[in-house]
Amino acid sequence: MNDAAWNRLISQIRDGYVVPVLGPQLLVGPDGRESLQRRVAERLLAMHDCDVDPADLPPFRELDAAVARLRLTDASPEELYGDVDAAIQELSATGDAVLPAPLRQLAEITDFRLFVTLTPDGLLARCLRLRGAVNEIVHSPKLPTSESRDLPADWARRAGEVQLLYLFGKARPAQLFAIHDEDVLEYAHNIMSRGSQVPTGFLGELLDRNLLLIGCNFPDWLSRFFLRLTSKDRLSLKAKREWMVEQQEPESSLSGFLRSYSKGTQIIAQQRPADFVAELYRRWKADQDSRQKDDTETGVGILPRADVPSRALFFISYSRATDQARAEAILEALLSLGLAEGEVWFDRQTIEPGNDFADRILDGIRGCRYFLPLLSAAADQRDEAFVFIEWRKANERFQAMNRDFIVPVIVDAEYEPERYTAEPVRAWGGLDFGHAPEGVPDGRLLAKLKSLVRDARRPRECLTAA
Repeated sequence: MNDAAWNRLISQIRDGYVVPVLGPQLLVGPDGRESLQRRVAERLLAMHDCDVDPADLPPFRELDAAVARLRLTDASPEELYGDVDAAIQELSATGDAVLPAPLRQLAEITDFRLFVTLTPDGLLARCLRLRGAVNEIVHSPKLPTSESRDLPADWARRAGEVQLLYLFGKARPAQLFAIHDEDVLEYAHNIMSRGSQVPTGFLGELLDRNLLLIGCNFPDWLSRFFLRLTSKDRLSLKAKREWMVEQQEPESSLSGFLRSYSKGTQIIAQQRPADFVAELYRRWKADQDSRQKDDTETGVGILPRADVPSRALFFISYSRATDQARAEAILEALLSLGLAEGEVWFDRQTIEPGNDFADRILDGIRGCRYFLPLLSAAADQRDEAFVFIEWRKANERFQAMNRDFIVPVIVDAEYEPERYTAEPVRAWGGLDFGHAPEGVPDGRLLAKLKSLVRDARRPRECLTAA
């Protein structure tokens, strides 16, 4: 892809028109060869004492090949799902060190709000939780009705929450996820026939968006089916775009088919999927940093709302360049306590285009009841940022107060209040710092926030009762 093509892709991602669809070629180590699927297949064969040369397992289709071998033996088909689940859990349960770099990078692209995964492991969800809340939606024809869910109708308004669809099920010790090609065929048939537990809402959103298929390793027939499934019109008439990033050039029959009937589908085989993701993340981050710099200089908010709450209960203060996703997660936590959106001052939502940037923010600090500065090592180390002006203004107001007002919240994984040394932070030495790793409050901070809400509302309740 040349620079112009990259710029077009980044622009569409920025506007929310692109959904990443992620496959097994992204579950690789730094060398790009040691894949999770291969290790699961080898572990499964070892469980059943099946001596197969790993070289005989086709790349990124190892599990299908291993299951096919075992189906020729006396291995119980039902037991294979439990064994595969056990292997996945064992190989992915050694901490964040096992999280593949491509998944981490994609999870950090905050313009992606919808994700589709073709693999049954929970690694992508773990990466996304480092960013904020994740709503996991599992498509599985045999999934119990009580566990069925679809894309929430208000998903676009759920700030900080990501929607993740497991198209072929999620691993568990039961026949509820795909482990071989016949399973995949059944899942495809279930979708086509609108059978059990089909997430029609999520699939409906895919019809209106361009798809970025990375490392999916679809067989020829499934590539054609998936492209047609996610298009409102026949492929030769559709206006949508797809980018297919594959480890190797697809079969010639598929390439020829796409050139003839789906000209909006671009095949990218010049880069490994992991390398493509690294380049995508680098370019998106550069674009994001540039936009945030422009917003700070012009005072224009990216997500405008009509009204600025004049007497909000909480003012969330954070560094846009470093802690946007964490701030959105804090916002969600406050709303989950029963607060209305107008009771939380959050600048990405409350600044209107054309408003004076500094004046509106400082008015919010003067009018709020509680000030929540979000502390991270990245923000603390910045040389210059408007957030430091916010913190100093809050310190000035706090000097005249005789109640709780500033509630510092550490959003890094480690709770080390002493590590934050920015000049405005030094005034908070006697305060109780809360902890919300990646923006998710721990139990102690959540109890503190609930107490502050009760204290803030008690006088109003008393006046109403009187």
